[in-house]
Amino acid sequence: MTDWDFPDPFIYRVAARAEDIDAFGHVNNGVYPRWLDETAWAHWDSEGFDEETCIAARRGMAIMRAEYDYLAASFAGDDLEIAVWVTASDRRLRAERRFQIRRAKDGKTLFRALWKIVCFDLDSGKPARMSAELKSHYAVKPAVEAAMQRL
Repeated sequence: MTDWDFPDPFIYRVAARAEDIDAFGHVNNGVYPRWLDETAWAHWDSEGFDEETCIAARRGMAIMRAEYDYLAASFAGDDLEIAVWVTASDRRLRAERRFQIRRAKDGKTLFRALWKIVCFDLDSGKPARMSAELKSHYAVKPAVEAAMQRL
């Protein structure tokens, strides 16, 4: 399947487990943000960074705004693919991540999200310029930038 919203995604895979299911028999809405957080860290790790990189630089990224579109349910045992892209960045303070979750067996998109994020100083909690590693990670890929311009 190649029907991703944007080109060249980073893909993280999860399986919906019994403990993710709510009283209505599907994955609880609160589970999706946890999966997005796991995906964001996996994306960061895939580029050779880790949490210690942020701690050493005394910088982190915080969500300022999150938008979630729940499009269809997922169920226990579903294998899911979570795609993430950096879709905007000033490479100083602010960036944007977009996510898309699809069911692996049929490629159906179940969920989309947008995070608007800001870099902050771990000591003061105030906005602060991105470290070199964050600037590198939050650079928008040319193919993604081109796709964003077509929206």
